[in-house]
Amino acid sequence: MYSAEASQTPFEPVSYWQRTAPHFPLSHELPSTVDVLIVGCGLFGAATAYWLARAGRQVALLDRVGVAYGASGRNGGFVVAGMHEEYPAAIKRLGREAAHAVLNISYENQAVLRQVLEEESIKCDYREPGSLGLALGAEQLEEVRASVDTLRADGFNAQWLERAEVQELIHTPLGPEIVGGKFLPGQALVHSARLIQGLVQAAQRHGARVYQAQALKLTQDGARVRVETSRGTLNAGAVVLAVNAWTGEVIPELRELIVPVRGQILAYAPTAPVFTTAIFASLTDTEEYWQQTLDGSIVLGGCRALAPGRDVDVWSCETTPEVQSGLDAIFPRLFPQLADLHIVQRWAGLMDFSPDRIPIVDRVPGLDRAWFVGGLSGHGMPFGMLLGQMLAEAVQTDQAPQALWPFKLKRETLQE
Repeated sequence: MYSAEASQTPFEPVSYWQRTAPHFPLSHELPSTVDVLIVGCGLFGAATAYWLARAGRQVALLDRVGVAYGASGRNGGFVVAGMHEEYPAAIKRLGREAAHAVLNISYENQAVLRQVLEEESIKCDYREPGSLGLALGAEQLEEVRASVDTLRADGFNAQWLERAEVQELIHTPLGPEIVGGKFLPGQALVHSARLIQGLVQAAQRHGARVYQAQALKLTQDGARVRVETSRGTLNAGAVVLAVNAWTGEVIPELRELIVPVRGQILAYAPTAPVFTTAIFASLTDTEEYWQQTLDGSIVLGGCRALAPGRDVDVWSCETTPEVQSGLDAIFPRLFPQLADLHIVQRWAGLMDFSPDRIPIVDRVPGLDRAWFVGGLSGHGMPFGMLLGQMLAEAVQTDQAPQALWPFKLKRETLQE
């Protein structure tokens, strides 16, 4: 089914999303010149290419393996407004102005995505059932209530649910630890790989072309950017680099700021409807998450805290026993009647973390006509369409839109 299977290593099993997406062929015949080159066929690359192609620019989209092969095709399938940490913690780390601006963009992103999906008739199982963050025990109850109160005080739609209200959203008896939850109405679930494929196909309809090759090095070549790839060299009028964990491999100056972090996930065989929303819980302090797809499969990830070094600075996409065993134990602990679900798939993917857990969107250091996005910190999906639109604007105007100010490379919180 998935076009990248023949190219994967033995330790990079495809995800549920990749296994259930159609084949997507890429060309190996690179052009020698292009107006704009987008490197990376994940969400940000696809979105940026879409906006540029829609604006009439000649766009080439390049990926080292295939469409949605990396983090965008290996995640939980959430388009849920928010950041890596709870809003009160983000305010403490970033300051209220920056935290509010970043969170607001994640909310605005959803309206943009919804509009594009409708205009381009992209079929990707998109729906908006809301998201539910479980509170486990008395200590988390107070933390989740505080998060709801802070969100509401700053104008965001959030609701506290009592245990009985949580039970109405989950069609299996709750374990005793679950005492309530934070509900965000209207948040979305999606089939990740089909979303990315749909955006790339929409970009193609607007004139973009898509190629398979690995970008190795960017250098200035007069007014253009010279791009060395695994299939030869091309020259671009502008470049956007959206390669997530691999950013530092192409831009060495960013190796210390954008680091790979492995996330591990599994999928259960289709079962009767149990979960109606996106769900998050903190059984460990690196958070767990799951959803039930439209075919009844359940996709569950997290437990990174159980790995040596929390799987930070790990390049392997091989799953590991300690994390997978932790995932196996979640449902029997929280939902006793789900102890007999059948696991059919396990996989991992590489996220790209920044020091302050906020994306970085800025010019590539030392290059006049190159931009990059990275450091998404496991929460790229709620930003991709809108930040992609802003990147497309930056390419066309040769300056960053004002709204990108919280994501700039030179910010104090990146140096802490």
